[in-house]
Amino acid sequence: MNKTNAVKLPLLAAMITFAACNSGSSTQEHGADSTAKVPAFPLADLDTTYKACDDFDNFVNGGWKKNNPIPSTESRWGAFNILDKQNKEVRLKGIIEEISSKKELKKGSEEQQIADYYTSYMDTATIEKRGITPLQPYLDKINAVKTLADWSNVSGELQKIGVSSFIGFGAEADAKDSKMNVLYQGQSGLSLGEKSYYERQDSATKNVRSEFVNHVNKMFSLAGFTDANPGATILGLESQLAKIQLSNVELRDPVKTYNRSAYAELKTLAPDFDWDAFTQQQDIKTDTIVLQNKGYISNANKLLKATPIDVLKLYAKWQLLTHFAGYLPKAIGDENFHFFGTVMTGRKAQKTRPEKAIRSTDAQLGMPLGKLFAKKYFPESSKEKVSQMIENVRKVYGERIDQLSWMSDSTKAMAHKKLAAFTYKIGYPDKWKDYSSISIEKDKLLENIIASALYEHKENIGKIGKPVDKSEWGMTPQTVNAYYNPLNNEVVFPAGILQPPFYNPDADDAINYGGIIAVIGHEFTHGFDDQGSQYDADGNLKNWWTKADRDNFDKLTKRYSNYFSSLEALPGFKINGDLTIGENVADLGGLTLAFYGLKKSFEGKEEPKPVDGYTWQQRFFLGWAQVWHANITDAALRNQIQTDPHSPARFRINGPLPHLKEFQAAWGCTPGNKMVLPDAERVVIW
Repeated sequence: MNKTNAVKLPLLAAMITFAACNSGSSTQEHGADSTAKVPAFPLADLDTTYKACDDFDNFVNGGWKKNNPIPSTESRWGAFNILDKQNKEVRLKGIIEEISSKKELKKGSEEQQIADYYTSYMDTATIEKRGITPLQPYLDKINAVKTLADWSNVSGELQKIGVSSFIGFGAEADAKDSKMNVLYQGQSGLSLGEKSYYERQDSATKNVRSEFVNHVNKMFSLAGFTDANPGATILGLESQLAKIQLSNVELRDPVKTYNRSAYAELKTLAPDFDWDAFTQQQDIKTDTIVLQNKGYISNANKLLKATPIDVLKLYAKWQLLTHFAGYLPKAIGDENFHFFGTVMTGRKAQKTRPEKAIRSTDAQLGMPLGKLFAKKYFPESSKEKVSQMIENVRKVYGERIDQLSWMSDSTKAMAHKKLAAFTYKIGYPDKWKDYSSISIEKDKLLENIIASALYEHKENIGKIGKPVDKSEWGMTPQTVNAYYNPLNNEVVFPAGILQPPFYNPDADDAINYGGIIAVIGHEFTHGFDDQGSQYDADGNLKNWWTKADRDNFDKLTKRYSNYFSSLEALPGFKINGDLTIGENVADLGGLTLAFYGLKKSFEGKEEPKPVDGYTWQQRFFLGWAQVWHANITDAALRNQIQTDPHSPARFRINGPLPHLKEFQAAWGCTPGNKMVLPDAERVVIW
């Protein structure tokens, strides 16, 4: 629940949907253990008072939206959230309860870790009794800081357990030598998540900053800290930090954010920060580091040097407190929810303690739980079927490349090479990590969190300078999401998303192609979006385009970016086309590939007859819109527009469709309809 400030490394795997799924009421069980059928498309979800050619989202989903208000515990409510809730609060709950019912569990076993972690989260009496005392060793070290060098040392120790500072390190595949891992540096440390929250002058954003000051003040009071005006001080420091950071749009440039350097250059760029102490506390040993932005490091050095040491100590205390707030006594957790849950995203109520305990167990021990989830709920037949779907998309993509008029033959050859090199993972890992070294105890929740963080840190840092393990997964099997990793040139589909409405074995092909096949096409297209297209077949950041072809591509994506930037989600809040361009291009490509994949599947066969009065072409688009049906609070929508590279769900439905003649033909749209663009304004990329 508490806000975490993830280090923004140069390139992370591209996701198809929201960074986090919030959830609420239960849904119908469907999976390997169930014979219940889920409707392909419930006609009650429609609202035919809307015209399909004017507002496809409300035409397809208007009935669903009216009948599915946002639960009080959620900030958004849609297909992803509902399935996520089913996976966690029904299926994982059953797994945890079954494990917990066993009388004896071997110490260090995954079952013992899962059962005892869950117990430690549910033991609110012990949590209240201990207060913030588990944090006291770290608070003592912060209070003992006298110099910037001391602060550097403590910041390194805090970062090792997941607490943010102005900068962070992480290991992943080297973008220019993708077979080897390297240490990356990234900017960090903004409690509000993105610099625009510190800069925008609209009333809603000003209110967030005002509420943040009050929130910090109250958190310090609840923790028993006596510092004067902590909220204003923290906001002031973070505002200065935000000014020198790259925007989320600038962070999308994998070339500008890749600056391979000698470790010693850090000392030249920021001589007043004790880099040796910072890295030694994190057990980091390397001669090479990829810097995200050298200017930021130099400017941060100036800022730190000019900031009174008491302010830096206050900042460290705040980052420690807010990071662990969700695992501390109820009053602190409630205030943490008030700001990050209600103010930032519009949620009105918290989940029950058991629901939060399940999600926290999943967050800390997701892979051990995932092993049990996949075994119980993911049939091998689905793996085989999805493999066939992927190969179908690959074939259609190759045909689409050959038909491009804006790309030369030489670049097409390289595109085919990359497409052929795509690999994929389906369902769950082929091998599982060993988590037995994590010590989990029934009555020490915060220590359990720290033990998990130390395990993750040790594992990550241990990769530096070693070959990349391409069998690793970036998501747990129960995750309702999918991703493309350009460094591995791979697409990954966890078992969690291979369920209705994304993949429904009881549905007609048109619905499934509009759902899971479009998702597969989306992930394939990430390999050729504005970022992914800069990586070659081996996953290296290397240009494989002719200049003329790249110019043509950039012109097309810029037109598409400008189109989305013209769409207003809320008064004063338009879609950021430059931030969302990768996902928007992937949606457009995914729809195109899926539609023609479906059409190809009918070759040599009689075309399917209409279902419920809708042709297969129409049902394809019904399938797409069904995947994205959602309601969202205004606060969450504002937050998404400022921080998320994905367009809001409504615009993922309506946004690409005016560019598809296939949509116009399917629904009989004519000039004058709101979702019809003149041919000159349509954007066709892949």
